[in-house]
Amino acid sequence: MLNTLENLIKLARERKTNPLDGSYTNKLLRNKSLSKEKVLEEVDELIEAIEKNTNKIHEAADVFYHLLIYLEANDVKIEEVMSELEKRKK
Repeated sequence: MLNTLENLIKLARERKTNPLDGSYTNKLLRNKSLSKEKVLEEVDELIEAIEKNTNKIHEAADVFYHLLIYLEANDVKIEEVMSELEKRKK
């Protein structure tokens, strides 16, 4: 399970340093405004899916992907986010 997340992080960082023509990930990494819009859109879709009990897993995956790319585009490292979460454990 965590391998999937790690692979997604590696992909984002690889695309950031070695852009691939036609890559959707690169489009999001280059266009921070679009990336932000997609995060907001996907969160709304997830909330709707949960409320209607439809397509929840698909929408949750979209949120994870778009949020991770948005963070990477803005130089927020997932390791720092995880460290912050670790500090909050009680």
